Amino acid sequence: MRIVVAEDLYLLREGMVRLIEAYGHEVVATATSGPQTLAALLEHRPDVAVIDVRMPPTQSDEGLRAALAARREHPGQPVLILSQHVEQLYARELLSDGAGGVGYFLKESVFDADQFFDALERVAAGGTAMDPAVIAKLLSGGRSNRRLAALGEREHDVLALMAQGLSNQAIATRLFLSDSAISKYTTSMFAKLGITDDDSHNRRVLAVLAYLNEPDE
Repeated sequence: MRIVVAEDLYLLREGMVRLIEAYGHEVVATATSGPQTLAALLEHRPDVAVIDVRMPPTQSDEGLRAALAARREHPGQPVLILSQHVEQLYARELLSDGAGGVGYFLKESVFDADQFFDALERVAAGGTAMDPAVIAKLLSGGRSNRRLAALGEREHDVLALMAQGLSNQAIATRLFLSDSAISKYTTSMFAKLGITDDDSHNRRVLAVLAYLNEPDE
């Protein structure tokens, strides 16, 4: 894979570059600020980019806004947000654009290289890779809780694993259930949420996250 690494902390940035190259992938550019990140994404069109949220010049949400700007220019540009923070407003926008190829992990939740590269490959292929802690933060609003309250315990489990980017087969394995049982729970879950089911796994996940995070009317 051709990868852009956007991280302003030197040791972390260089560590990721060395790790990525050790696993046989190419780092086509690094960036240490929001403007550099956007320029690198537009110039190199990488297979996937690893981007921190808070970067210079403001140290607020420069990285995430650069990712959004790049995806507006090139819909579906794969990006994996890797941060210590969950910026809810822009994260929701990133997840709800419907183009796929998105991931969001907290740095503290990445425990080994296999997990990291599994997320990168999933996002590069147009899928989703979500940290459960990020999902919990995004679903913490009042309306989300009301919608989720309609779901049964197993439907909650299925939704959480689906939002992480797992396939129905992988969810079935994780929950020790049959594929048909997961399909039944999925159908019931979408009916309760008022969302039309869709054969595209990625669009289903994005639709759920976007719908649950709409502001109260």
